[in-house]
Amino acid sequence: MSPAPTEGGPSARPPGQDRTLDALGLAGVPREEPLLYPGAWPRESGLLVGDRLLPLDRAVYEEGDGRVPVLAIGSNASPGQLRHKMAEFGIASPVPMVRSRVTGLDIGVSAHVSRMGYVSASPVGAPGVVRELFVLWLDAEQLAVIDASEGVPMAGGNFDRVWLPAPDVRVEPGDGSVLRGAYAYVNRHGVLHDGTGAPRRHPGAQRPLITELLRGSARLRELFGVTPEEFCARARADRRLCDRGTRLFAEEKRVTASGLERYVGSGPDDPFAGSRTPSAGPSAPMP
Repeated sequence: MSPAPTEGGPSARPPGQDRTLDALGLAGVPREEPLLYPGAWPRESGLLVGDRLLPLDRAVYEEGDGRVPVLAIGSNASPGQLRHKMAEFGIASPVPMVRSRVTGLDIGVSAHVSRMGYVSASPVGAPGVVRELFVLWLDAEQLAVIDASEGVPMAGGNFDRVWLPAPDVRVEPGDGSVLRGAYAYVNRHGVLHDGTGAPRRHPGAQRPLITELLRGSARLRELFGVTPEEFCARARADRRLCDRGTRLFAEEKRVTASGLERYVGSGPDDPFAGSRTPSAGPSAPMP
């Protein structure tokens, strides 16, 4: 869940002949190095195939293509992170990533501490706000993997997958069309506010965000230390500590609604109901 590269978030250098993620500067994996979150975003649309990001020849997929549009708000727009998630389940099928103009959403800060060691991004309703975000066109297996990584199937998970319809959220993939809607992952805990009650914008980098959060709470420093490095190290894979930090956000009244809660449970039926899920494979840790 990161701001678009044009607004201060990390981005890759222009592509040359070598289309590997390493060569493009897109190979970093925030799940392995939490201070990298949200990971580097591409500068342009592409087709993620293994460890390469290839040119993409289409921006929209039809119902018969067996893919659905999912807005990437944070690290799901990072090819390195996507490749890492898919590899956990042995899925190597291509993932189309379409850079799109999105009106009606902004990128807030999740009101939970991730067991991956970072504080992730979450979408917030923002009428009139325009962002450059990526739309992932996912097939059934790929969608199930991302759902699992966001905790959607789990009672204690952090996110719900919701359908955001047009015109509430306008998604323009750059081919002159407007999508009828797209899926996004909305945080079940809400988002952090900016002190005025409005959702705060995710800065697109962990170090300044964690530094500011720690500076503003002695109790948070007691739990996670005084530096971003300490925070990440203590949070990583410690479920109880992360849960305590998440509760602390609420106890200190830092939390507000995203404005997207009304979409939970609404929208079209599950497009891949009855399809195979990755439950038989390795367990994807929730962000």
